[in-house]
Amino acid sequence: MPLILATQVRAGMIVNFENELCRVISVEHQTPGNLPARVQVKMKRLKDGINRENRFGSSDKVDKASLEQHLLEYLYDDGNHLVFMNNETYEQLEVSKDILGDDMVFLEPNMQVEIEFYEGQAMGATLPPSVVLEIVETDPVMKNANATGSYKPAKLDNGITVGVPPYMEAGQKIRVNTVDRTFMERVK
Repeated sequence: MPLILATQVRAGMIVNFENELCRVISVEHQTPGNLPARVQVKMKRLKDGINRENRFGSSDKVDKASLEQHLLEYLYDDGNHLVFMNNETYEQLEVSKDILGDDMVFLEPNMQVEIEFYEGQAMGATLPPSVVLEIVETDPVMKNANATGSYKPAKLDNGITVGVPPYMEAGQKIRVNTVDRTFMERVK
């Protein structure tokens, strides 16, 4: 497995820490006064979901898990699993819903999703960075509204609520960031 500097660790990565695969939840670079820089890493052990935390020196090496990445097309939800297809081999794969977690709300048929595998087992999934959704419910348009810093809540067709500019109205389509669930732009 490749070794990387602790300063190169990022949230979402899977690392091999003390011979156990862990998903990095958060990384904080610390420079405490006259002490050497360090990296505080919070991670979740994949086999049982237990949270772990460790402090690395900035020059310490971390064992990044070697994962195979495959771009797969989402087909459907069979109740217990999500079914994806490899567009090169047409092989269908069943993946646990836990892989996507809360991000399942963005999943749409035919969406291309990058799935990470470790020794043949799905370990994680990355959705496209943004999706287009329709506003189904929001407050009425305010007169003389412009794109200022104030946003109003809008319920989208996938059930989530995001803040949108005050000039937006129901029926309009918007682009939403799938990472932080924020409004990006109006789509014509």
